[in-house]
Amino acid sequence: METALIPVTVIVMTRNEAANIAACLALLDRFAQVLVVDSDSTDATAGIANAKGAELIAFQWNGMYPKKKQWSLSHAAVRHDWVLFVDADERVTPQLVVEIAALMTRGPQAAAYFIDSRPLWLGRVLRHGTPYRKIALLDRRRTRFPVCPDLHVTRMWEVEGHYQPMVEGPVERLSGRMIHADAKPPADWFDRHNRYSDWEAELAHGGDAIGSLLAGERGLRRGAKRLLARVPGRPWLAFLHAYVWHLGFLDGKAGLHHALSRLFYYWSIDLKRDWLAARDAASQPELSGALRSEPADQPALALSSPSPASVFTSSNVRRRTASSGIR
Repeated sequence: METALIPVTVIVMTRNEAANIAACLALLDRFAQVLVVDSDSTDATAGIANAKGAELIAFQWNGMYPKKKQWSLSHAAVRHDWVLFVDADERVTPQLVVEIAALMTRGPQAAAYFIDSRPLWLGRVLRHGTPYRKIALLDRRRTRFPVCPDLHVTRMWEVEGHYQPMVEGPVERLSGRMIHADAKPPADWFDRHNRYSDWEAELAHGGDAIGSLLAGERGLRRGAKRLLARVPGRPWLAFLHAYVWHLGFLDGKAGLHHALSRLFYYWSIDLKRDWLAARDAASQPELSGALRSEPADQPALALSSPSPASVFTSSNVRRRTASSGIR
């Protein structure tokens, strides 16, 4: 007896994901529709997607809203009301597929569902460390992504950043997981998270984006994220949260590297946020005297130079990716 297809549209957003897309799509054959929304990939992403039987949709961002996720949700090619967002470097587990199939058979009671994921680091799936959770399965009729005031962030790109969609109705959590298994080298991780930290620093410096960033959060998650954005020593708290509180040390060397990556990421955000504040302060009239006290043959303060992000973006390893989330 042939297994019925799950009446869900899977959306996989890509830009130059040839290293990941085949493994991602290979696990999605039970879903009734798989859309690959591609942003002018210059590698073999589109060809691989076609060969795997996915429907390919071209996306070209116009620099405005809606960005890629909301644009995809509203696209006429989406045949089902329920949508599962899967990143190209994510792998759905068999347990998750079975759970979603059962959910659709009996009828969802919520409007959206959180799905946890576990990262693959140094060849092993981490069993411990900070859990990652996002709203990935949703009823597109009752879900939309908030408009975040981030179009001024020059190094941000076409995909919505680190914030949850707004959902009209209850939100529950599935027990099945995804595995985050990026086949790209660490240089791509640094490039991607360097962009993310630029984005988060700019929004934290501006101070007017917190409402949009938390619009899709509820309850304790909303309060915890608001508090974490202001607490001193945040990088070390992120490390301890992953390595000690969530027992990341039990994952050995991979767990240590993962916890250190979280420390580095939040340190990057705080450094860039403080750099922006120092740049603005240096432009104030009350500092003019201090600046004039420098010897005439000394260069002016370099606070108007490119941000600390240039330590990565000026290198030859810079590549633009469409992945999301610190993993």
